[in-house]
Amino acid sequence: MNTQYAFSGINPFDDPLDRILAEIALSIQLPPSLHDKAKGRYQAVRNHLEATVAFRDQIEHFYPQGSMAIDATISNRGTDDEFDLDIVSQLGGRFRAMEPLEILRALETALADYPVQRVRRQTRCVTLYYADKMHLDITPALREYGTRDRESFITDAKGPAHSSDDRLVDMNAYGFAGWYDERTPLEARMASEFNRRWRDMYHDTAKADAEVDDVPDQTHFIVKNTATLALQLIKRYRNIQYVGYAGRIPPSVMLSFYAGQAAQPNSSLSAMMIRIANWIIADIENASLYGRKLHVANPVCVDDVFTDRWPESVAQQDEFARHLRALVRNLEQMRRGEMFPDDMMDWLRGNFGDRVVTRAADNIAGQVGSAIQKSQQLYSKKGGVLFPAPGIITGVAAAPLASPAVAAARPHTFFGKKI
Repeated sequence: MNTQYAFSGINPFDDPLDRILAEIALSIQLPPSLHDKAKGRYQAVRNHLEATVAFRDQIEHFYPQGSMAIDATISNRGTDDEFDLDIVSQLGGRFRAMEPLEILRALETALADYPVQRVRRQTRCVTLYYADKMHLDITPALREYGTRDRESFITDAKGPAHSSDDRLVDMNAYGFAGWYDERTPLEARMASEFNRRWRDMYHDTAKADAEVDDVPDQTHFIVKNTATLALQLIKRYRNIQYVGYAGRIPPSVMLSFYAGQAAQPNSSLSAMMIRIANWIIADIENASLYGRKLHVANPVCVDDVFTDRWPESVAQQDEFARHLRALVRNLEQMRRGEMFPDDMMDWLRGNFGDRVVTRAADNIAGQVGSAIQKSQQLYSKKGGVLFPAPGIITGVAAAPLASPAVAAARPHTFFGKKI
């Protein structure tokens, strides 16, 4: 008999360091307006395809994959207002006799007149570019019958002409989303507080209907647990480290795997980020020690290899490990109170993006200002004032709530004269 455990989670807004990290995460979320559009577009694309001769009666399933499936979507690489969303289109028997490039071309042709700014055929999908900077990737897939959880083969063909490198690649995005969901249970208090702040931030009150194959219901819970929130921040950190980088970068699905592996309910946000990063570092170090490239496979489908296109070399994975060590080192210094406030804010801006960090700090300042006007104080469970008004307004140092996991941290403020 399986026992279901309920976890409350830790409110990330109770601790000064976690609070600024949570506010950064809020600033890179898919906004409610685009979330609603994503759901509508998701169905509209399917309707459009099913109205064409080539795809009529040939779409068996149309479901989200990747970050979209586990509720971990953030703004695109190097941007603050672009979002990549991924859909799998499981196709019927008519496509089973076709070569990978033919399938991609058929999908591209069917979407050629779709009302978007641009339609582009990629190696494994066709991308729709919308005017509001949303990108929708539709990946054609052929179900491998007799296997579990919609295991399928997806196309891999660079084009423009047929090549001996064209192939079908094993994939089980649906099964992985289920695995991730099991590994990262709902942390009710954490999710509730984050959702409340998200609603306050966007003044959104709508509630979407939850459907089995629908986009996750972000209007109810944006992020359901600390592991997913930490995953979003690590993805953002990766994006900033690789701005302007021409080659492939560490794949999001690999990071999602490590978030699932490292998930530990009722952890603080900063501790969860450190835990995930250290897990990745350890595996990279072990692979590099033996001169091997990191190998990470889907835990429900060993032939679905998350690292099949990255890393391209041992040096490339070692570079990412260096970035992660810097993340861990600086987060640990902040947790111990060993970083001056202005240095901390400068580091956050440089490694998570100036715009989103400034916005996060402004949000906190605005909340504190509102509390002052209402003659409210923000207290921790232990009775300490979390963000004393004079300290925020004038730059006077204040003592934050110490993280339960950090012993004898010396008092400091996380904010300098300018936030």
